[in-house]
Amino acid sequence: MGWNWCHRLRGCLGLAMSLLAVGAAAEDGVSATEVVLGQSAPFSGPAGDLGRDFLVGAQSYFAMVNAKGGVHGRRVRLLSLDDGYEPERTAANTQQLIWRDKVFALFGYSGTATTLAALPAIREANVPLFAPVSGALALREPFNRLIFHVRASYAQETDFLLRQLQGTGRRKVAVFYQNDELGKSMLEQLRLRALVYGLTLVGTAAVERNSDAVEGAAQALLKVKPDVVIQVVSYRPAAALIARMRQAGYLGGFSHYSFVGSLSLSARLKECGIGAEIAQVVPFPNKARLPLVYEYRKAVAQHPGAVDNFLSLEGYIAARTLVEGLRRAGRALTREGLIRALETISPANYDGGGFSQHFSRTDHSGSDFVDLTAIGSGGRFIN
Repeated sequence: MGWNWCHRLRGCLGLAMSLLAVGAAAEDGVSATEVVLGQSAPFSGPAGDLGRDFLVGAQSYFAMVNAKGGVHGRRVRLLSLDDGYEPERTAANTQQLIWRDKVFALFGYSGTATTLAALPAIREANVPLFAPVSGALALREPFNRLIFHVRASYAQETDFLLRQLQGTGRRKVAVFYQNDELGKSMLEQLRLRALVYGLTLVGTAAVERNSDAVEGAAQALLKVKPDVVIQVVSYRPAAALIARMRQAGYLGGFSHYSFVGSLSLSARLKECGIGAEIAQVVPFPNKARLPLVYEYRKAVAQHPGAVDNFLSLEGYIAARTLVEGLRRAGRALTREGLIRALETISPANYDGGGFSQHFSRTDHSGSDFVDLTAIGSGGRFIN
């Protein structure tokens, strides 16, 4: 009797120690019922539409997954904090998400300077960041195993835009850029790549982040008489510059990178925006030509007031791809397991609904898709 009692006690103690060990080894943000993700993005201020639109698309997919029981029985919960498109706030939000809120992974950060501000905490905690809304080289080189991209790079967008200009015969180019890490790096890239395509950079002008004070920039650019102004800014200063230059009689073109916020730009310009060109890194969101877009439109329709747009579709794609990684990582979810699982995704084994994603152990740039759209009459987009 005494031996049996001792034997059982040792067994119970062993089981208890095992359970404690499992609990101690469990990743932050993972429980039996949910996995918690963290996001810092602009939801207020001059760039607020960018964060809000992306979030609507992402939450549409997460809601659909959760309604079906989640991933391996866990609901996906996204904790989103507003950074107003200010790097200092992004850094503080990231610290909070990692150390206080103890999220499992980070998701959908918006902006280059803001995301760069988060990198020290990301590296220190060894937390994956999935789908930053930035194509900046600084987030891709040198290769960072913790960061996964679902959009093409700005270098790919640059070549696409310049190639299009070369084909139209518009040779004189000016650049209006955001005076920060992103804008300066893009300006330098445009200087170098314009020569490759036989284009001449005739002038530049800058604007501070979160400002739409463009009068001086507009006057400077009007003087150099460019065939086209390439705008490396978000929708608010972009719209302000177009309106100011059009009022002054400028008849040339305007080209934009995908991060400008297409719908917000069009809404602010109305008929003044006709002909403005915008590179896109996802397919048309309001034409269900692809299974992915049909699926996206059905999901977003469940959110009252939500509007189909390019950033919202990007958020949906990001959430869809991340959930695939969570599925592949299995029930015993760890950050390392998620990274390895995401690195197995390729067109050969993942149905992206017509939008290909491909990751590997040495390359986390999932897409090279770039398209060109223009604002048409009534604010509609054409390509």
